[in-house]
Formats: sequence, structure tokens, C-alpha cells
Amino acid sequence: MSTVTFFAIFAFLFGLLIGSFLNVVIARLPEDRSIVYPGSHCPECGADIRPHDNIPVISWLILGGKCRDCKTPISSLYPTVELLTGILAWLWFRHTFQTPADLENPGKIAAFFVYFFFIAALIAESYIDIRHYIIPDQLSIYAVPFAVLAMFLLHHLGYHSISWKVSVLGAFFGGGLLGFVALSWWVIRRTEGMGLGDIKLLAFIGAMFGPWPALFFVLVISSLLATLVVLLGLFWGRGFRMALPYGPFLALASIIWLFHGYVIADYWLPGWELLFPM
Repeated sequence: MSTVTFFAIFAFLFGLLIGSFLNVVIARLPEDRSIVYPGSHCPECGADIRPHDNIPVISWLILGGKCRDCKTPISSLYPTVELLTGILAWLWFRHTFQTPADLENPGKIAAFFVYFFFIAALIAESYIDIRHYIIPDQLSIYAVPFAVLAMFLLHHLGYHSISWKVSVLGAFFGGGLLGFVALSWWVIRRTEGMGLGDIKLLAFIGAMFGPWPALFFVLVISSLLATLVVLLGLFWGRGFRMALPYGPFLALASIIWLFHGYVIADYWLPGWELLFPM
């Protein structure tokens, strides 16, 4: 087993643990409850979850998807979030660290954690948006200053990231561009076509990636994905009456950009870096 593979396994386990925490965030943040206190407990009977019943994925399987005390079914959302976060942690680790020498690069180590927590935030906001049709400010606009600071740190460590100035421009263009689209839709149709949560989320995405060509890519791909879902809704007879949270589409497009964006940009938009130098 190679050194990179060995540590990739730890990245997967780390992702499972973060996924377990995301379940708490998803359950409590929309209700403005503390994500720290009280500890994990059954929402039905209130019994505290024992440490050996709080092992990501495995405990849910052993318990048969039920609370040990009251036997109330536990949603499959919990192991799904944990497993998804673990898989994405593993994939991002393998993407970041190609050789054993990369494991000794401070810039790449910092980049792994910075962008992984960005992925984790996208996972949490996606599930919250799907269930509650909101995107908490804590996972969008409040995260922008931390994103700018993170880009400054990565740039200082020599990682091939955007500068903090480009990060600020990305946040400005991200929130401003989608805000302009939302305002235009309201002026034309006199209805709300996009929530403020989506606008704030795109500001956060812009702060992580910069304004160009990432925001263009994220908007185009997320729109195509949303259109596909609408068309499938038409096919199944739901039409346009169904509510469609846009946050998950922005999140998925952002993750695609994170893994493959610059390769796509170099192929389809040669010379793109001349507009906004890194």
C-alpha cells in the first residue's frame, strides 16, 4: 500500500466524522438551535446517543436504522450524509495529493482542509435547502471573510490559488451578478424567481474561486442541471408547480469546478486567466 493510499483511507474516515457533525448542522441550524449543546440525542424520546451508537454509518447499520431505546426509525439521511462526505473527502485527497512528496507540501495540506470544509459546507446547505428551502447565512455570506482569509493563506504558502483581492472580487461579482438576475426577474415578472440565500451562496462560491471563469461555469452548469430536473418533472407530470431549491445545483456545479474546472477552462476558454490574473 502506497503512502498516499494509506493517508487517503484516513481522509475517508475523517470525512465520515465530519459528515456525522454535518447531520447535527442540518438538523439544528435551520431551527436556530446550538450545534454544540446538547449532545446527540434521539429527537423522538430524547435519549442520549451512546458513544458506541454514534459511529458513522456502522452504528446505523447495526441498529437497523432505529433508536436503541424507543425503536423509532432513524432517517437514512444520516448515513447518506456521512458516506457522501467520506467519499468526497477521499476523492479530494487523491486529487490534491498525487505523490508522497505532496504530503510534505504545506500549501497542499492547507488547501486540502480549506476546500474540503468548503465541500462540507456545500453538502450541509444542499440538504437544508432541499428540506427547508433556505440557505443559512452561516453557510454562505458569513463564510465569505473566512474564504478571503483562506485564499490569502494559500497564496502565501505558494499554493496555486487565487489571491485575496481576486477572492473579494469573486464575492462581489458572485453576489452582485445573481442579485441583478433576481432583480431583473422581479421587475419583469413581479415574482421572486430566486431567493436571497442563493445570492449569498454564490458570493461565497465567488470568494472561493474568483469571478472568472468559475462563476460563469457554475451558473451555466447549475442552470443546465436545474433545467434537466424541470424537464424530468414535466415528463413525470409535475410541471413547473413544484418548488425547486437552487442551492444544490450551485453546490454540485461548484464541486465539479473544484475537481475539473481549470482543465475545462483551459480547453474551452484559452487565455481566460488574462482577464483576472491569479
